Amino acid sequence: MSLELLSAGLRNEVANLRSEGRAKAPERVIVDYLPPQGARGPRYKLAGFGDQAFLRMNSNSYLSLSHHPAVMAAADKATHRFGAGPGAVRFIDGTFSAHVDLEARIAAFMGRPAAKIFNSAYTTNLGVALAIQNKKTFWVGDELNHNCIIRAMRIANVPRAHKGIFKHNDMVGLKAILDGISDGIERVVVIFDGVFSMRGDTAPIADINAVVAPYRERFKEGLVTIVDDSHGIGAFGLTGRGTEEVCGARADIAVGTFGKAFGVNGGFVASSPEVIEAIRQKADTYIYTNPLSVADCAAAKAAVDIADSPEGLGRLTHVRDRCAQFRQGLADLGLETIPGVHPVTPLMVRDTDKTTRMVQDFTDNGVLVVGLNFPVVPQGDQTIRFQINAAHTEADIAEVLAILKKIR
Repeated sequence: MSLELLSAGLRNEVANLRSEGRAKAPERVIVDYLPPQGARGPRYKLAGFGDQAFLRMNSNSYLSLSHHPAVMAAADKATHRFGAGPGAVRFIDGTFSAHVDLEARIAAFMGRPAAKIFNSAYTTNLGVALAIQNKKTFWVGDELNHNCIIRAMRIANVPRAHKGIFKHNDMVGLKAILDGISDGIERVVVIFDGVFSMRGDTAPIADINAVVAPYRERFKEGLVTIVDDSHGIGAFGLTGRGTEEVCGARADIAVGTFGKAFGVNGGFVASSPEVIEAIRQKADTYIYTNPLSVADCAAAKAAVDIADSPEGLGRLTHVRDRCAQFRQGLADLGLETIPGVHPVTPLMVRDTDKTTRMVQDFTDNGVLVVGLNFPVVPQGDQTIRFQINAAHTEADIAEVLAILKKIR
């Protein structure tokens, strides 16, 4: 009976989400992958849609490495050597050579002395916050930071009086918060996304560093910056080093993921050996859960190796070319987007009903996109988000633009 009462209450809560426009649509189930053929990139089949093949314009796999033979072979080899699962958490003999090898590889890729891997970038941010937070820490963040950063501060029990939020990329607002921090604070953390995933724009890391520079020595245990560049690392910059490379400036601590540009699974943080050891000792989301499988680790290392090779640079160039093609197509159609060069390319529709209709029209025409409506985005900022990846061909982008011209 008690479960029935709870179920009734939860049904009401979900119904409220639907009435407010915040409920998630039913999940589409991918049932098949169709390799590239001729001038056409890969397509996917969905449960309930018969033989209709879909072009994905909503994938985070920017370098399209998920089906790379070397990535799949690495996962298979590691699994046959060590098994499918680790059998324990890291500190109870759940650490395999694959974990250590991946940590060394991603630290080198990021140009940091040390790194630690997690099950996801989400749990990485939670773990970093748990490791860094104490009663005399003050947190400062961008208002458009990802949910995982917001949750990280909450799970670390950051008091309301010990955090400040500045308007998106507003350096005047950032300085005002820093000016107002009380003398009792001993440690300050300024945290922000590298690429803001709903918009495709980036944090001005060089400007942030310039603003925080006069405050770094004010506090007993310093001021540090953290960038979560999950959408940037591997996909952005001349060599795929992400927003830091684009801006020509670095944060003190970098968080990223293997689940986007690298096309596999897992998250990571890279920084000084002292920061990484504190995370190993204090981060609950690292200590008390099983790590990535050896297959995930081996596949991720192979993906990083590819990204850091001439082949990877070629894929990056291809992504940039397709992004330029798509953005030029939007301009030719007289459509509005947010300026940028990242593979996330938003189409500003600015109308809920029109956004919903256009997403359905794209689906009817075999293209999968994401519509972002109020209250997920502010009223007037309703958007369709397109994501370009290395598997998209020139013909694919032309097809999407032709559909957009037809349904606009």
